[in-house]
Amino acid sequence: MLKQSLQYKLLQKLSPQQIQLMKLIQLPTQAFEQRLKQELEENPALESGKEKLEEFENSQLEDEYDTTGNENIEAEDINIDEYLSDDEIPNYKTQANNYAADDEDKHIPYASGISFTQSLKDQINTYRLTEEEEIITDFLIGSIDDSGYIRRDLVDILDDLAFTQNIFTTEEELERLLKIVQQLDPAGVGARNLKECLLIQLKRKKEKPSRTLAINILENSFDYFVKKHYKKLLQKFHISENELKKAIKEIEKLNPKPGGSYVGNNKIAEQIVPDFTIRIVDGELELSLNSRNAPELHISNEYNNLLQGYKDAKDKSKSQKEAVQFIKQKLDSAKWFIDAIKQRQQTLFLNMDAIVKHQKEYFLTGDERKLKPMILKDIADAINMDVSTVSRVANSKYVSTPYGTKLIKEFFSESMKNDQGEDISTKEIKSILKTVLKEENKKKPLTDEKLADILKEKGYPIARRTVAKYREQLNIPVARLRKEM
Repeated sequence: MLKQSLQYKLLQKLSPQQIQLMKLIQLPTQAFEQRLKQELEENPALESGKEKLEEFENSQLEDEYDTTGNENIEAEDINIDEYLSDDEIPNYKTQANNYAADDEDKHIPYASGISFTQSLKDQINTYRLTEEEEIITDFLIGSIDDSGYIRRDLVDILDDLAFTQNIFTTEEELERLLKIVQQLDPAGVGARNLKECLLIQLKRKKEKPSRTLAINILENSFDYFVKKHYKKLLQKFHISENELKKAIKEIEKLNPKPGGSYVGNNKIAEQIVPDFTIRIVDGELELSLNSRNAPELHISNEYNNLLQGYKDAKDKSKSQKEAVQFIKQKLDSAKWFIDAIKQRQQTLFLNMDAIVKHQKEYFLTGDERKLKPMILKDIADAINMDVSTVSRVANSKYVSTPYGTKLIKEFFSESMKNDQGEDISTKEIKSILKTVLKEENKKKPLTDEKLADILKEKGYPIARRTVAKYREQLNIPVARLRKEM
């Protein structure tokens, strides 16, 4: 039996404008510039610049002129005069007053050069090879990654050559041609693993006892070397500690990623453009927003004149409705975008200002031990915003400080209590841990258990597993791998 009932639901939906704002907030400066450029290209009603233009006069069309309106409405029903009325004259310009007039350089030159792969191909062209060998060596070069390694098995490359190039060869022939590729510069390129990469480089060096011993160690006791089992190496090769030191120094001079050091590599390194700048002026902190985040935008004066032309036209046709609707859509989109940029500027500045106030001692001194425990909710509560909004700002934005450019999320940390019951930041503990490890005896590095005891003596009672977690977060290996001769 069918039953009819009434049900109430409370739903929260974001408007397109709110979604647009959230997307703009999470963009860092360079990505924001690209988004701005895209909007300017797609919307002719939006323009940028400082020139003085007439203010656009705008009011809403009657409901019947909405883009979803009835197509059968007569042309004479279109009230263009009302659309162009003088009831409201908003100013749709954005501007920033927190940067200098000369802070306008937005173009960063990049040096040009040939790619890493092309450099290898240019070198292989100097060898006398058959047509088939050239195709195979080109294929091998194409299999080399940015670090300079061939990560694929030769058997798989053989299959690819057969299917894509219709070339059938043997694994022995492929190995022979790979040895030719491995003769190219930089030394070590074309290796299939770290061991082979280091050996290629060592074999190119001038003959001497330390070099010979280093080759012997890598070829016959690579695992001992990697795990720093120095006592086992001394016993196996019947050498003195001084001889082993010299051999290890030879290996340490080598490049484990030959491709990454190539000067002409056309992979452009990511450049960090700070979204904020913090300066210390007369003992006080001064926060400013990067001028690139505060562009000057306005509604196109040409579109205003176009609508004025429709207003002055004597013979109004039905096609005017479509024209007015198109123009209104573009103008509304431009207005929403400009408003979103204004709100983005305000949101970014409010968030960073709250962070600066919370971490004032750190920004004045640069001492990481002055960082206070701070979570996203602390800032969200301070500025009456949602935690997700603070997260969008913190995860993708950088700030230029007197102590370097920092990712904003680095200023956030959990808290824990010291032996006096005071809340301290985990950043402070990591900073002390880093200092202790820097000063340790490298011949007898400290274990995690000993590190926990040292921190406890300093007033930070934390467990050994917590020390291990912080050490890993600092990218510091275990004691055995920190050992030096």
